[in-house]
Amino acid sequence: MAFQIPFKFSGSSSDAAIEARSRPSKMMDYDQPLVWVTVLLMMFGLVMVYSASIALPDSPKFAYLNDKNEYFLYRQMMYIIVSMVAAAVVFQVPVAVWQKWAPMMFIGTLFLLVIVLIPGIGVSVNGARRWLPLKVMQLQPSEIMKIAVVLYAADFTVRKQEYMHKLTKGFLPMMVAIGLVGGLLLMEPDLGAFGVIVCIAMGILFLGGINIVWFGGIGALLVLIFSAIIALSPFRRARMFAYLDPWADGHALDKAYQLTHSLIAFGRGEFFGVGLGSSVEKLFYLPEAHTDFIMAVIGEELGLVGVLTVIAMFYWLVKRAFDIGRQAIALDQIFAGLVAKGVGIWIGAQTFINMGVNLGLLPTKGLTLPLMSFGGSGVMFNCIGLAILLRVDYENRVRMRGGRT
Repeated sequence: MAFQIPFKFSGSSSDAAIEARSRPSKMMDYDQPLVWVTVLLMMFGLVMVYSASIALPDSPKFAYLNDKNEYFLYRQMMYIIVSMVAAAVVFQVPVAVWQKWAPMMFIGTLFLLVIVLIPGIGVSVNGARRWLPLKVMQLQPSEIMKIAVVLYAADFTVRKQEYMHKLTKGFLPMMVAIGLVGGLLLMEPDLGAFGVIVCIAMGILFLGGINIVWFGGIGALLVLIFSAIIALSPFRRARMFAYLDPWADGHALDKAYQLTHSLIAFGRGEFFGVGLGSSVEKLFYLPEAHTDFIMAVIGEELGLVGVLTVIAMFYWLVKRAFDIGRQAIALDQIFAGLVAKGVGIWIGAQTFINMGVNLGLLPTKGLTLPLMSFGGSGVMFNCIGLAILLRVDYENRVRMRGGRT
């Protein structure tokens, strides 16, 4: 008997499967538009990273670069090349292998989150200990954990389907696992990554048919937990008050400094921007312009048109992930479908948080824009996640042709 989960679609799974099998057999072996949108986002990001970072070597903070204005450009190019090679390798791995090793991958990544906290091993930057030093780049275990949670939550939902309406066997084990991850991330600290991981886990459990009463209750509990974390941390509490009124006396030059300059950048950009490379805010006014606040630079240099273009590409990417997931479920590939949708939740949640912070819709939090911000771990594991998504789509296409994966 085919494994079934009470998903809600516009049509039944059997109808979707019949429709999928009745389509013409002449189709690409992979989702070409998905690849092109991913590449366009990375190339767009490469251009904006260069623009946002070109003046950084003139700052005393980056004096070690010796006026190498193309340093961040070349580094990002290297990250993209390495990421694309890694994605090509990951694409060759069948989805069944990911399902088999999902629990071990989750445990292994937990071990990395512990190692990164050990003084002398983990690299500390601006008071946060989040990276492991490698020769070619610094590895950020929290980025690996995002993929690990997607795979583990999908595997857990499939294995525990008959218990999804029970608290002790259906939700409690996952809550303990995510709580452990959250505790380690808060020790780094990295509240932004924890928020994204919670969104991924809760989203997959919801799609997997968890009891809606338990889901609502846990959602309310999470709101209380995050509120308590903010209330008990003087730094986060100060940022929250600054976010609520960034232009108040003392805020604009202190905790709301990044937010106010981000808003100024968007304001200067208006509809069509001041021109590529002509941003003023990136000239040491807007901190982390090439990472967390790259969207503000896009808004200043390319205006509303540039911002809407980026939003449209990310919207298409997330929608496509959900379409692939729905198709996989229609073909009775439940784990693959949940993984595809999990990748969509991951990219969508992180994009929303980053853009929300840049636009002042959310409190200031360090979180990169997927595929576009400067950074090796972020770009690499975004590409790996999308490679797994492409693999799900590839196996869907093989099955629709009547073949085997």
